[in-house]
Amino acid sequence: MRVSVRKVTLLFAACIFVVVCVFLYLSLESQRLTGVEPFAILHQGDIHNVEKKLERLEQELELNHQSIYDIKKALYDLVREDNSSVQVLRSLVDPLFDDVDDHIPTNKIKQQLLKLDKNECLFYKVPTPKTDVQMLDVYDKLLFENGEGGVWKQGFDIQYTGMEWQDLPLKVFVVPHTHNDPGWIKTFDKYYKDQTKNIFNSMLMKLPVDKKRKFIYAEISYLSTWWNEIDVKQKHLVKGLIENGQLEIVTGGWVMADEANTHYFALIDQLIEGHQWLEQQIGVRPKSGWAIDTFGHSSTMAYLLKKAGLTNILLQRVHYSVKKYLSQNKMLEFMWRQTWDHSGSTDIFTHLMPFYSYDIPHTCGPDPKICCQFDFKRLPGSRVKCPWRVAPQAITEKNVDERARTLLDQYRKKSQLYRSNVLLVPLGDDFRYDTPKEWDDQMNNYQKLFDYMNRQSGWNVQAQFGTLHDYFTAIEERNRIESGQRPPGYPVLSGDFFTYADKDDNYWSGFYTSRPFYKNMDRILESHLRGAELLFSIALAHVQNNSLQALFPSSSLMSMLLLARRNLGLFQHHDAITGTAKDLVVNDYGNKLFESLAQMKDVTTKCAHLLLLQNITLYNPAVTDFFDVDEVRAKHDAIAEKTIIKISKHPRTVAIYNSLGQERYEIVTVHVSVAEVEVSEVNGRIIEAQVNPVWLGKEEIASGIFELAFTARVPAFGFSTFVISPISKSTGSTKRGKVVLYNNQRGRNGRESRYGFSVLVSGLPKVPFHIESSYITAEFSHKTGLLQSFMNNEDKKSDEIGGSVPFLWNHSGEI
Repeated sequence: MRVSVRKVTLLFAACIFVVVCVFLYLSLESQRLTGVEPFAILHQGDIHNVEKKLERLEQELELNHQSIYDIKKALYDLVREDNSSVQVLRSLVDPLFDDVDDHIPTNKIKQQLLKLDKNECLFYKVPTPKTDVQMLDVYDKLLFENGEGGVWKQGFDIQYTGMEWQDLPLKVFVVPHTHNDPGWIKTFDKYYKDQTKNIFNSMLMKLPVDKKRKFIYAEISYLSTWWNEIDVKQKHLVKGLIENGQLEIVTGGWVMADEANTHYFALIDQLIEGHQWLEQQIGVRPKSGWAIDTFGHSSTMAYLLKKAGLTNILLQRVHYSVKKYLSQNKMLEFMWRQTWDHSGSTDIFTHLMPFYSYDIPHTCGPDPKICCQFDFKRLPGSRVKCPWRVAPQAITEKNVDERARTLLDQYRKKSQLYRSNVLLVPLGDDFRYDTPKEWDDQMNNYQKLFDYMNRQSGWNVQAQFGTLHDYFTAIEERNRIESGQRPPGYPVLSGDFFTYADKDDNYWSGFYTSRPFYKNMDRILESHLRGAELLFSIALAHVQNNSLQALFPSSSLMSMLLLARRNLGLFQHHDAITGTAKDLVVNDYGNKLFESLAQMKDVTTKCAHLLLLQNITLYNPAVTDFFDVDEVRAKHDAIAEKTIIKISKHPRTVAIYNSLGQERYEIVTVHVSVAEVEVSEVNGRIIEAQVNPVWLGKEEIASGIFELAFTARVPAFGFSTFVISPISKSTGSTKRGKVVLYNNQRGRNGRESRYGFSVLVSGLPKVPFHIESSYITAEFSHKTGLLQSFMNNEDKKSDEIGGSVPFLWNHSGEI
């Protein structure tokens, strides 16, 4: 990229300005840190002068921040070829360098900055990504009307001439599958004992009967449970079925994860847990993704699956209007690209199922009444019936021609929605194939239909059982491409598939916020698990370097970490974190999360104990009272309560752990039993702190419990230790919080003393009140106490809150 000397000069001047600001800051910081207790030797007048200088410095820094912001914006406009920004930039920079213009070596600027590599220039103008389909544009186009579409109620009438398969026959892959929710109506364990275990056992019995039979399976949480119960011979048989292509493990996650509420850390973690288990136990790596029951789909999941080594994925639950739009344009198969991707490196081939559901009535073609007749679990005498009151017929020599023609008609109509002559037809539903009879009824009747179809030379069809991998491989062969490549003529799509609606205006959005208590508990376990894993790794390396493995209970701690990963992974299931399971199932999830939270605290305290000992040989894992944790829960549905640090005659030590990869400087709060305390570092340096009341309700203050707040600087992946000491009376280092109570409900106003705190009890304020930090200012209504606006302190831009956002009070009085 070439830039003019004029522009480069301005850019270089701006860079020098930034460097000068940073150097000034570092100089001031180094002077501030030269003494341990700098204010201990200053007189009152000196302190006043210092405070005045600090105020001026803060004002100047604020102006510098604004100047840097303006310069960055002008530079951004400059590279976008906005010539008016040159004058703006000059007006900003020239006053700063009036006294140094003569010292800028412009000849060196020409030599060094005239030619810049576009990959090194932070302001390089990158073109906006171009895709064939951007979902935001699609949503703008659609009217979201649920018009009558005929037998395909949410679609349209599909026609074909019969000439479409003259050159290439229609290749049909019928993919038997079962969808096993790890908890929904029943708990995980109940589902396993009642149904899932029988599915695996029936599979081992019936799949080897005929090599033409195929099956796919997804949820590793169930597979791993069954694997622990079967013998070596049965395990060998499973591996053989996978090796010869009869059985495919799809996606390979611990669960079929939700894609709306989950955090990417947990999504990755459950993928790793499932993939590692498959690699270690069976020696396979999934190549195809299968997401038929998640309530909408995120491009983030597609990105993660691509990074996990998958080359193709299948989706189902997408808004019916979007499905209709993509069907009309033959865009149900596409390369799914990230919105920020300019090169196509994140592309993953994606197949979207076109109809209402993933069950058999909605997968063979557009007419569910006909497709249901080919679900042979619903044969007469079965407890499962077709809602359209036309039962399936067992295939015989007398009816095979009529049945085959009827089914092929549905296959042909469905194939008209896609760009190739290869068709995917899933054959399954929730907890299917749990009896040997169902295996025989489905497999035998379909094989008769396949054999008859394939013998008819004029039908131009080749039908067979297949796996997801078989289907995607056939797509690649028909298009003469390598795995992962874009088939010629296929569209590129970017964006997400939210919010999902299956019919009318039935939008599936309530699960975004339902059961928020357990959504929060999920995030807490994520952070505790990550922190415990890091601490365990550091502690294990420490004992290995000192050849003290015998002292450290690594096996038991690793077992706790493994269980926590699996319990967290289980909760990512699309009926768990979403809150859509029955109450008894939610309680089961909650107990699993609660158990792992307790164990992660155990791992953390044992590892911290070892790492903080000066003499590691004194470590004793049996000692359980070396540390106490900051919060405790009585049970899975209880709110965590702060541990009260009992302060008596002797100081108490607090260790703060930072699990992040950068230093943290934050305010830490703990609960103490007395208000007369001071906080110091281990070297004796006193730290400024504040004691606040603990509220039991809207107006009641707790007795004998106080909140102690102080600032802590903690290194990356490390600890900082602080000492809380009792004192005879309050000192300047520890201040009491001042309390103003608005909207007093007792009817009397004035200043009161409550447990040593000065509380100003006030009535209705006359103007709104504010709470602010260095970054943001929040304004609350003086009439209702509700948040009504917030302002970014950097750019002074304010945003009004539409409607009202009330505080939610729990039983302990916390917001």
